[in-house]
Amino acid sequence: MISVEHLSVEFSARPLFTDVSFVVNDRDRIALTGKNGAGKSTLLKIIASQQMPTEGHVAAPRGTTIAYLPQVMELADERTVMDEALLAFDHIRDLQADIDRMGAEMAERTDYESDDYMALVERYTHAEEHFQMMGGLNFHAEVERTLIGLGFERTDFDRPTRELSGGWRMRIELAKLLLRQPDVLLLDEPTNHLDIESIQWLEQYLQQRAGAVILVSHDRAFINNVTTRTLEISCGRIWDYKVKYDEYVRLRAERREQQLRAYENQQKEIADLKEFIERFRYKPTKAVQVQERIKQLNRIIPIEVDDVDNSALHLKFPPCQRSGDFPLIVEDLRKAYDHEVIAHVNLTIRRGEKVAFVGRNGEGKSTLVKCILGEIPFEGSLKIGHNIQIGYFAQNQAQLLDPELTVFDTIDRVARGDIRTRIRDILGAFMFGGEASDKKVKVLSGGERSRLAMIKLLLEPVNFLILDEPTNHLDMKSKDVLKEAIAAFDGTVIVVSHDRQFLDGLVEKVYSFAGGRVREHLGGIYDWLMKKPADPPPALPAREGANTSANGQRIQSGEVIASSLTGKAGGGPSYAEQKAQARQRRKLEKAVAEAEAEVAQLEAALHLVEDKLATPEGAADLSLYERHSRLKAQLEEAEARWLEASEELNN
Repeated sequence: MISVEHLSVEFSARPLFTDVSFVVNDRDRIALTGKNGAGKSTLLKIIASQQMPTEGHVAAPRGTTIAYLPQVMELADERTVMDEALLAFDHIRDLQADIDRMGAEMAERTDYESDDYMALVERYTHAEEHFQMMGGLNFHAEVERTLIGLGFERTDFDRPTRELSGGWRMRIELAKLLLRQPDVLLLDEPTNHLDIESIQWLEQYLQQRAGAVILVSHDRAFINNVTTRTLEISCGRIWDYKVKYDEYVRLRAERREQQLRAYENQQKEIADLKEFIERFRYKPTKAVQVQERIKQLNRIIPIEVDDVDNSALHLKFPPCQRSGDFPLIVEDLRKAYDHEVIAHVNLTIRRGEKVAFVGRNGEGKSTLVKCILGEIPFEGSLKIGHNIQIGYFAQNQAQLLDPELTVFDTIDRVARGDIRTRIRDILGAFMFGGEASDKKVKVLSGGERSRLAMIKLLLEPVNFLILDEPTNHLDMKSKDVLKEAIAAFDGTVIVVSHDRQFLDGLVEKVYSFAGGRVREHLGGIYDWLMKKPADPPPALPAREGANTSANGQRIQSGEVIASSLTGKAGGGPSYAEQKAQARQRRKLEKAVAEAEAEVAQLEAALHLVEDKLATPEGAADLSLYERHSRLKAQLEEAEARWLEASEELNN
């Protein structure tokens, strides 16, 4: 489908990659990997025709559509969520306008026998057939399904996009790309602004409905679930592995061992040649042999070994004071703005526990964290245990860094003891290697500042860690270093994250946030995912400017605040009612699954007919047009059944 041929890119005379060639086939699922700065995003931009290479070119068949989602983009603010998503179908509406224009022209003209009129009729007929093949204007159900899959509610469809955060607006851009159904989809960190449920929905979409996919992501679980091929950019070259990411990691380690052995053998050969040349350089009887060795030495092409990364670096939090047995006790906590965010929250975290806060965006995870930190008032009781020293990481922590200090100096000021001799290694493990460590904080990007704030937190003596999306700006190597450090931490940890691979094996308890309630689940993240029922679609965060209606006081260590205790939330359904609800849910889930299977079958059949219609023979076969219309009608009915069943399941 796409052929990348002899591609070379240079920046300031420094080669990024050289003579890169590979082919992207239909239905390929490719993970593009490599260390930061290797050129992954640059390669995506070149394939998307947004950047020109120094040499080489990208070839694609005529009519191939390529869609590209960058990490950062400029977003419009003047439309509603639905209107913005409908822009994905502008080409269909443009075609409808052309059909209307040609129809009006035919109605006005009277030269029915002229060649020009017959050509107009032919163009009109062709456009009308093409319009019907693309589904006409019956695409609203698909728009709704995609927006809901990415976390929107129907009540959000009429909200102006200017009210939404950057993360939610990026979801709209992703929805537009998916709705266009391009032949090739290029995604640069698509999961950065998605919650676990939306990530799982996107995985299923890419597996079942997308054409070719090339993606860059630091979410290992997402990559493993979607891709079947891995392209690595290393040492300025492309290495093509026809395997999933985890298998690629194993094969790459084997390749590097082979490179090291070959490199060591070559270095020995070079040393032997040089020794011979130096030993016999001035002996006339050995002149011929010396010249042969010199020529042999000049013919040797140096073997390159993949850069050694610092993923093997081991970090440990500095020693801290022992905390009380119960760092956090929450009883019947409630927080509301113009609507109730969370209520009847009851949880107890013991010393040394590592727990996860999970749930869709806007369900109150960060709100509860702010209550724990005493940043906002609330109703109910919240007690911070004895001798607690909280270390908190959030995106706004980066704003507290001194902009005039360098990266190295920022860490040097908090490092203690032997750790000061390893600052360069630590910075390298978090992508601040080489000259980057000498940059001033004020010139760093938002992501770089977040990483620097994370390193600073790792070196501070605390016994209660609260981490809000700590992996958003980390690559896989850095995440491994952080995960190992947290696992070895002997204090208490709360992690707010959507990264399943990061949470797997790290936390032993999960608190899920949904519908304003917080529920405790014993076990790891995948235990929770296997047990959890299908949740209703999430609500967007409340509109800004809402007034705080709850009363409370700022938390002080060791005190119970706003002790208006009313006991645990009660009044749950009976066992018989729960069983009946479970039976009804299973019935609805089966109906949704059957409808989804029927939609998939009809879409596949429709795709085959459209492929035939694209050939000269098929275009002349009138029965194919009839079959296409029939399949299209059946697909619309199946989608309507799916939508109805999904709505009933989520109500």
